[in-house]
Amino acid sequence: MKHTHKTRLLEYLEEFGSITTLEAIRDLGNTRLASRIHELRSEGYDITSQPLKVPTRWGTETTVTKYIYSPCLDTK
Repeated sequence: MKHTHKTRLLEYLEEFGSITTLEAIRDLGNTRLASRIHELRSEGYDITSQPLKVPTRWGTETTVTKYIYSPCLDTK
């Protein structure tokens, strides 16, 4: 199988269960996480979005999205 951003993302989700944009950039080199998540969802993968508050370098908080994969609910 040829590895693509989408296949690497799916493998990551299967191994770790969730991902944020920072993890996608750092671990996968993927800067278009939301687009890949959209593709996987349209193919029937059960991936939910959860807001996650994280600290910024300036001592404040911001909200990012954590994508959570539920393989047991997939139709695949």
